[in-house]
Amino acid sequence: MRGARQVGKTTLVREFSKEFDNYLELNLERESDRDLFLTDDINKILNAAYILKNVIPDDRTMLLFIDEIQESPKAIQLLRYFYEDKPELYVIAAGSLLEFAFRKVPSFPVGRIEYLYLHPLNFEEYLGAINHAGAVEALKTIPAPDYAHKILFDLFHEYGIVGGMPEIVSQYVKDQNIARLSGMYHRLWQAYKDDAGKYARNESDRKVIQHIIDSSPYELDRIKFERFGESNYRSREVGEAFRSLSLARIIQLVYPTTAVSPPIRPNLRKRPRLQFLDTGLLNNILMLQGDMITVRDLNDFYRGKVVYHLVCQELISVHEKSAYIPHFWVREEKDSNSEVDLLFRHGKYLIPIEVKSGSQGRLRSLHQFVERADHPYAVRIYAGEFKVEDHHTPGGKPYLLMNLPYYLGTKITEYLEYFVKNYRL
Repeated sequence: MRGARQVGKTTLVREFSKEFDNYLELNLERESDRDLFLTDDINKILNAAYILKNVIPDDRTMLLFIDEIQESPKAIQLLRYFYEDKPELYVIAAGSLLEFAFRKVPSFPVGRIEYLYLHPLNFEEYLGAINHAGAVEALKTIPAPDYAHKILFDLFHEYGIVGGMPEIVSQYVKDQNIARLSGMYHRLWQAYKDDAGKYARNESDRKVIQHIIDSSPYELDRIKFERFGESNYRSREVGEAFRSLSLARIIQLVYPTTAVSPPIRPNLRKRPRLQFLDTGLLNNILMLQGDMITVRDLNDFYRGKVVYHLVCQELISVHEKSAYIPHFWVREEKDSNSEVDLLFRHGKYLIPIEVKSGSQGRLRSLHQFVERADHPYAVRIYAGEFKVEDHHTPGGKPYLLMNLPYYLGTKITEYLEYFVKNYRL
């Protein structure tokens, strides 16, 4: 199980362990637990672990949870032997900096491990956390019922302010007081900053990473590596630091593509955007949460960055078995530049997605994409209700525009299936 720190990996496994008759948990940040893996003998490791944790095994189901496994590359390597020598044993390993540990594993157990990626809570999971069963059922209905729009819209606005970090959401559920969450946000962000040394190879790298963490929240649009954040750091230094933060899943680089049909080929030479782990954390760093309470359409707030970030976070969250990173589309020519906010692959199509408020006529860049694509489907995510419209580009090409409320970001796959199956020109 892979994911950034503090997204709830340990809590989730402990809850899941209730499905088993026996449970054994090791935390490899503890030296005594880590030392168990100094031998290659799986039976010796398990017998020593049973004694250390005072667990008496029997013939019923047993779940072994190896937490913070990145602290022992040897333990990662030995996972293959649990699979081969103890097939009756259920094993989950979790870590937040696994990509860095993998570099030190001489023989990785390919084919014997299934990956799961854990993210901050998305909107549907948030509704479950606040025990709003009616909203969950309405969200699962395709298309979403008109009568549920205002309720879902308001709840999504609330989610946009609070974010999806499990500890934050848990506290908010208890007292419904956003002001009291500030200290928790600061503590979480400081913990990520304190981890900078774990991502760095040396002191110089650590300083660059620290600068990026401090400066990145204030970037409103596409970035340049050279002299990033008004620094004197060169492009190579900044690029390497960003790649480390991306591996740690704290700040992801979202690159553009010029593709209009699969596969999506990101252009690493063009300027990327930044995607943070959680919108609630970002809002708190920028001190936006108080102002967000009174805003009606999030796309009109902070130049649309908050709602765009939220939609990207939703798209990332629905990918549990792959490290998904969204992409946006660009067409950059001498006298004409176009940008479509997001591209999403649906079968043989690349679907353009714009995050907009206002009328259909503002979708100039989307029209540029549609005129080059081999299909008629496009999506706008906005503050209004669900509807599908027939339109033409300025060049005369007919196309279908599916308008989705912001709160349906986690349902994009299901809605695209519905859209393509039920609508034709």
